Amino acid sequence: MQNFLSAHEALMKDLINENGKWRSRGVGIFKGTEVAHVAPPAKQISHLIRNLFEFLKEEQETPWLLKACIFHYELEFIHPFLDGNGRMGRLWQQLLLTKESPIFKFITVEELIKANQEDYYTVLNQCDREGNSTLFIEFSLNLILLALENYRESTSRTIKDPKTRLHYARRILNERWFSRKDYMNVHKDISPATASRDLHFGVIHGILTKKGTRNQHKYHYAS
Repeated sequence: MQNFLSAHEALMKDLINENGKWRSRGVGIFKGTEVAHVAPPAKQISHLIRNLFEFLKEEQETPWLLKACIFHYELEFIHPFLDGNGRMGRLWQQLLLTKESPIFKFITVEELIKANQEDYYTVLNQCDREGNSTLFIEFSLNLILLALENYRESTSRTIKDPKTRLHYARRILNERWFSRKDYMNVHKDISPATASRDLHFGVIHGILTKKGTRNQHKYHYAS
């Protein structure tokens, strides 16, 4: 939780006086001239945030993909800072998504949120009225899917040769043994035959090492 406060302090440096600190007073979030959300009292913030981080540690059966979306919504609901809550929600969602897959180190969802900012706040307000985060989770998952599809489309246009594909996959598969299927999960637009040729290319050029029998080959990036 201290890392969370430190991140807010760095993110909001010179922007607000209470950077890196929980808000000390009640706040209401307005949409136009109407109050869209009244955040929980300031005295409850520390307890609510602690419970939220406990949820991340204890809910072992919940995929990180869902945890990231739930955390984002709950943080906006608690509204623990006077300013920068949206930034922190988007930042922490991105960090949690990397626990689901390393691919999210190279894919950002925040740009799509900015492009759909009006819908983003509309969904947050609707969930607040209904007391249920389902719509926000669905909204977030749709944006995550769109980000993945855009990324796949952009990489499929630029990665045309085995050496480049192997170099790209290394960022995701490095430091562990992986199968042809794992490699194809990185490059979803290539055929099994192309994947086999890429992996063979990697072995004969010293990029990869190989172990296992014919139908159960595993590969590892050479150091």
